Amino acid sequence: MPRLKLPTRLKLPIGIQTFREIREDGCYYVDKTGLALKLIEEGKAYFLSRPRRFGKSLLIDTLAELFAGNEPLFRGLYAHERWDWSRRAPVIRLSFGGGVLRTPEELTGKIGEQLRLNQAALGVVCTEPGLDGCFAELIRLAHARHGERVVVLVDEYDKPILDNLTRPEMAREMRDGLRNLYSVIKDSDAHIRFAFLTGVSKFSKVSLFSGLNNLRDITVSADYSALCGYTER
Repeated sequence: MPRLKLPTRLKLPIGIQTFREIREDGCYYVDKTGLALKLIEEGKAYFLSRPRRFGKSLLIDTLAELFAGNEPLFRGLYAHERWDWSRRAPVIRLSFGGGVLRTPEELTGKIGEQLRLNQAALGVVCTEPGLDGCFAELIRLAHARHGERVVVLVDEYDKPILDNLTRPEMAREMRDGLRNLYSVIKDSDAHIRFAFLTGVSKFSKVSLFSGLNNLRDITVSADYSALCGYTER
């Protein structure tokens, strides 16, 4: 792990969504790790809605690095002296932010690709044929292999639906496919330490997340209003 740079002139991390890159390349960083610890201490499963370009992906990446125990990246930040770096959790990350998915087949392919990438990263191999079954198996196997409950991070949960809003029938098919996937998170609760989902649209507990009604929505929570982005101060 290279030492963090101490440049004579800090850079603005414009367009950078990777916590490691910001920290290693000497960019300005507004410390959100105190709020991250508050999230972890106060609950288990969260949902956050923000417009695009508001820092959701960077927040997801920061949480991933924290749970993975990448201590050098957090030196000088609030969490560094308050986090148990000896305890590393397996992290499963799903993101639908890249590209446009126009058909259920493309969605299936995208989910399958991400499940395979997570299997490779965590050193497990799933045998369940269906996507939801594979996702559940991935969570169980990761818990068993690493001896720690799993962290599940989902970025842009709703983009495949929003990309098809002009085609309502296709949007509904995308919603149904995603609902089956997300319902696994609640069903796998015993194997999950922490779950965090982000998106642009407000979720509805009676549609997409009908099978995942244990999420705490912090979208308009005053305690977490500064979780993404930065204030004037």
